[in-house]
Amino acid sequence: MDEYRLNILKKSSAEINRLQLLSVFFDDEIIYKIFLRTQVIHQLFSNNEELEIEKLDLFHLQFTDSIIALLRKIKKSNEKNVALIYDEIDLNEALIDKMAASNDVKSFTTDKQKQALKINQSLRRLYNNLSDLSTDFPFSKNINAFSAKYANDYYFDLTADQLAQLIDFQGKNVYSNAYATIERKLMGRLCKYDFRTEFYLGLKSGELIMEVYKFLDSKTYYLFFPSRNLFLLCDLSVFKDLDTSNTLSERERIVQELEYKNDKLKSNAAVMKTAMSTEVQDLLESSYQKISDI
Repeated sequence: MDEYRLNILKKSSAEINRLQLLSVFFDDEIIYKIFLRTQVIHQLFSNNEELEIEKLDLFHLQFTDSIIALLRKIKKSNEKNVALIYDEIDLNEALIDKMAASNDVKSFTTDKQKQALKINQSLRRLYNNLSDLSTDFPFSKNINAFSAKYANDYYFDLTADQLAQLIDFQGKNVYSNAYATIERKLMGRLCKYDFRTEFYLGLKSGELIMEVYKFLDSKTYYLFFPSRNLFLLCDLSVFKDLDTSNTLSERERIVQELEYKNDKLKSNAAVMKTAMSTEVQDLLESSYQKISDI
C-alpha cells in the first residue's frame, strides 16, 4: 500500500477517534450511530484498494469535520455554562460552611434555660418588691441580651394587631411599681407554682419583641414584653395561625435552602453538560441519513 494511501487512512482513523470521544462525551444515540457508520465507510476504503482513497478524504471533509466542529463548539459552550453553575455551587458551599461554623443551635437551647432562670428569679424579686414595697431593682443582669442575640433567627413574626391584642390589659387587673407591671392572676399562679416556668417561644413584630413562657407541668402561658417590662397571662389562640412547628433558626433555614439549591444546580449541570438543541439534533439526524445513503 503506497504512503499516500496510508496517510489518508491514518488521518481518517484520527478523525474517527475524535468522533468516538465526542460520542462517549455526549452519550447520544444519533452521534453514536454516525460514529459507527463512519467507521464502516472507513473500513470499506481500508479493505478495498481499488476504491479511490481521495473519496474517503472528501467524505470526512464534507461530513465528519463539520460534525466534529459542531460538537466541539457545543461541548465548549456547555462546559462554560457548567463552569458558571459550579462557581455558584462553590459560593453557596462556602456560605454554608461559614454559617454552619457559627451555628448556635446548642447555645440557643442552653441559653433558653438560663433565660428562664433569670425571668423566674426576676419575678420572685418583683413579688418581694410588691409585697414589702422594696425599691430594689428586681431584674437580673443582661435580661434582654437573650432576645438581642436570638430574635432575628429564632423568634416568630406577629402582626401589629396580634401584638396589640396580646399586650392589652386593664389597670385594675395588674400590679404595678416603678420597675414592672404584672397581671394579678399571673402573680398568683407564679406563687402557686413557686415561680417554676420555662421559655416557650419568642415573638417579634417589627423592632418589638416578646418572650412567651410556660408553667412547668401546666398548659398555662404568660408573656414578657421587655420594652414595657410587662408580664401578662397569654392566650395562645391569639396566634393560632402561627406555625411554630418549624424550630429551625433563620440561619438553618437558609442553609437548608442553599443545600437544596445546590442539589438542583448539580442536577442541572449534569444535564447541561451534554445538552443539545432540537435544531442540532435535527441537523445530526439529517447528516446521519446522508451518511447512510452513501
